[in-house]
Amino acid sequence: MAEFKSVGTSVPRADGKDKVSGRTVYAADVKVSGLLWGKILRSPHPHARIRRVDVAKAGRVPGVRAVITGEDVRGRLVGKQIRDMPVLCWDVVRFIGDRVAAVAADTLDAAEEAIHLIDVDYEQLPAVFDPEEAMKPGAPLLHENVAAYDGAPTKILANDLHNGLTRLAYSKGDVEQGFREADLVLEHTFRIPARHQGYLEPHAGTVDIDGDGRVQVWASVKNPFGVRSQLSKALGLPEERIRMNVVNVGGEFGGKGDGVDLTVAYFLAQKAGKPVKIVNTYGEELSASNPAHPTVITIRSGVTRDGRIVARSTRALHASGGYGALKSNTSLATWHYAGGQYRIEHASFEFLQIYTNTVPGGYYRSPGAVAVAFAVDSHTDLIAQELKIDPAEFRMRNFLSEGEEDGVGHPLKNVRFREVLQSALSAAGWNKAKPRNSGRGIALSGRHISGGDTGVILTAESDGSFTIVSPSIDQGSGTHTILRQLVADQMKVPVEHVKVVVGDTDTAPRDGGMRASRMTYVAGNAMVEACEKLRERLLEQAARMLECRAEEIEFADGRFLLRQDPGQQLALRRVVAQAAERLEVMVYEDYPYPENISYICAQVAEVEVDPATGAVRVKRIVTAHDVGTIINPIAHQGQIDGAAIMGMGQGVMEELVMDNGRITNNNLGDYKLPTVADIPKLTTVLVKSTGGVGPLDSKPIGEFANNAPPAAIANAIADAVGVRLFELPLAPEKIYRAIKERQG
Repeated sequence: MAEFKSVGTSVPRADGKDKVSGRTVYAADVKVSGLLWGKILRSPHPHARIRRVDVAKAGRVPGVRAVITGEDVRGRLVGKQIRDMPVLCWDVVRFIGDRVAAVAADTLDAAEEAIHLIDVDYEQLPAVFDPEEAMKPGAPLLHENVAAYDGAPTKILANDLHNGLTRLAYSKGDVEQGFREADLVLEHTFRIPARHQGYLEPHAGTVDIDGDGRVQVWASVKNPFGVRSQLSKALGLPEERIRMNVVNVGGEFGGKGDGVDLTVAYFLAQKAGKPVKIVNTYGEELSASNPAHPTVITIRSGVTRDGRIVARSTRALHASGGYGALKSNTSLATWHYAGGQYRIEHASFEFLQIYTNTVPGGYYRSPGAVAVAFAVDSHTDLIAQELKIDPAEFRMRNFLSEGEEDGVGHPLKNVRFREVLQSALSAAGWNKAKPRNSGRGIALSGRHISGGDTGVILTAESDGSFTIVSPSIDQGSGTHTILRQLVADQMKVPVEHVKVVVGDTDTAPRDGGMRASRMTYVAGNAMVEACEKLRERLLEQAARMLECRAEEIEFADGRFLLRQDPGQQLALRRVVAQAAERLEVMVYEDYPYPENISYICAQVAEVEVDPATGAVRVKRIVTAHDVGTIINPIAHQGQIDGAAIMGMGQGVMEELVMDNGRITNNNLGDYKLPTVADIPKLTTVLVKSTGGVGPLDSKPIGEFANNAPPAAIANAIADAVGVRLFELPLAPEKIYRAIKERQG
């Protein structure tokens, strides 16, 4: 095995100094000549017909250069796949925060003043906020003909349901037969609220139409090529007419994959003849962005007295909000281990997206997985309790084994469920005595990862260094550091001799964007392939200079030497400098989705509950992972720790509170996120194994530790004080009420 020099070490991030010193340029920092500020007028009603929009007063505000309404962009729709969201509404608004009009002005103050002077006459319409209510025949209908929208995913549309958007359904065996064979059938319903991704940087973007008529865009987005495609369809322009320029992304956690506000900026820029910048306030982020969906999940399981799961049906209702535009396949990938990590012969799963008069839902780190994990592992503990079996033992009895099919029919390879859970249990002291009103709870989360296209360009420079041109925006996960480490080891040079340049959509190969824990897999493998191809070219050039065959040469430490006569050697920089052409390779690949590879995270939460107040303190979270080669240990651990705290926050405090469609906690004082004071003791256990699909047998880590903490904490609370909560967040007042109800 090769001796790694960079891989396996905690190489500092190359972008770290610029970020902590304030030199990094984000979307809100972009400056271009003649820049105007844009502001959007948003609907105050959850459902209403627009009768009239009067912009006369707004247009007279000093410094205002353009005002547009829905009538100016009638028929223009935007979306990742289904284009059902108006750029600006011209007839009906469907949620509080829907876009109605927009202004561009010399100053932000002038734009805000003008926005408040736009007079809109609304006819309020009946609204519906709960997905269960929205499905009833008498509920207000939000969209007349979903199938008619451009990009509508016809194969998964839920046309048979009132306000139905999409349906993902899977089955195996005969679920009704399984229930008949069961000794006991248990059913529970769980509710998960909307939650915001909590990134520090709000959505921001600048649009300029240059002298050649090309659209120049600087935006806080994780997928420049995908957003370019969205803009192309919404604006009616060829993709080649749009250039996504490079800016950094200040965190996103799944939430920055759309170009909705960019379309507004474009039409303002077109009318004003000047570039326009739009930067959201955090009030807009929390009330009109793309949060995780409110979800209702009902699970019904049939079990035998000896503790085997024989049948399971699951139905998840996701409140899609007013539109489906902010999801790349108009649904959530909630089929990942939909039945849990458990052997189930007879199963039926249904995941529905239902239109509601609420803020449209989007993607949040491992979309839908927190909701599914909370429901599945809370339900699992309830079954174990009914059967009087230890929760860990019950899981062990039902875990899938190597080669067995999961709940949706995928046969799994490299299954490590038992080993990973046992490691978590051992580290947590599962069977040790606990203080009064303290408890421990288990939960697991697994998923497959995405594939798709990406590319890289690798160049050997005349000074002996290497340059990577990457199409991917490093939104905080450290992908570019990983690529530098891979090149350093493959090309046998210090990591300091490798730099990354982020290419824009004109200069870099296409990339499917930062998503689904895929980047080390796709970009890493593309990088290794690029190194192999460039090494061949370097060896060929060195062979010409040494007058020998390429296979007679060894390459190490930046030098080429003749194997039989090591005294004959050439420095890398000399080989590159004397090459007749630029030594550069480009690799572009479309990688398959590895749906049969299993990855698992097992977590144990330890809590202390005050029964007098319901206050819960998370004392410790133990996280165990199935891992392969760890390319950068500190980045790897950072992903685990950050995800665990994110999951804890969703478990005990995070919620976008809705009152008839209005977000009532739309500021960071009222929307609670974990702080340093909330962080419990974190313990990580790494269970090493083979079978990784990433380079050098590496495995994904990014979207695993954030999913199971809410379920683990709920199970720990039940263990501590004997009450079960079926709704997130696990707030003190809910625990207090449950304790009082149990006491009678």
